[in-house]
Amino acid sequence: MIKFDEMSRASFPDVRPLFDRLLTESKKLYKKRLVSLAIFGSHAGKRKSPNSDIDILVVAEGLSRRRLARVREFDKIEEALEGDLRKLGQLGINTYFSPIFKTPEEVKRGSLLFLDMVYDVLILYDKDSFFSNYLNDFKKRLEKLGARRVRRGEKWYWILKPDYKPGETFEI
Repeated sequence: MIKFDEMSRASFPDVRPLFDRLLTESKKLYKKRLVSLAIFGSHAGKRKSPNSDIDILVVAEGLSRRRLARVREFDKIEEALEGDLRKLGQLGINTYFSPIFKTPEEVKRGSLLFLDMVYDVLILYDKDSFFSNYLNDFKKRLEKLGARRVRRGEKWYWILKPDYKPGETFEI
């Protein structure tokens, strides 16, 4: 797990200013409702290409129950960062945002989405270490199961319970 303030410019020289602005605009939009803001996927795992999307996890209080309402709210951030994305395009980096929205309660219910975030996540903002604590606890539960992430070529996959027996149920 990488904290944003620990990230060196050498690691992400092309998108750091965009991440700075993303954080500023997210704080402006969500205000005190913002709990965590994280980058995951190829940009967090340092596997990005010039055409990689930017996977974003927004954890905020008081999100609408309706997905489209959540997306429409985030549209204000995308509009504010349109010029930044255009500048990156001029440098040959044709990227776009792929946001996922969760309330803290939804995070606590868990999601397979969080599996790779145990290892590859760039946390831009984390009020009271909410998401960091969640991921640390999730990682401990995975370790207790004996789960492991396995690389096959350029891709990763998970073996969640190596001693799984057909018909057995388990929780992560």
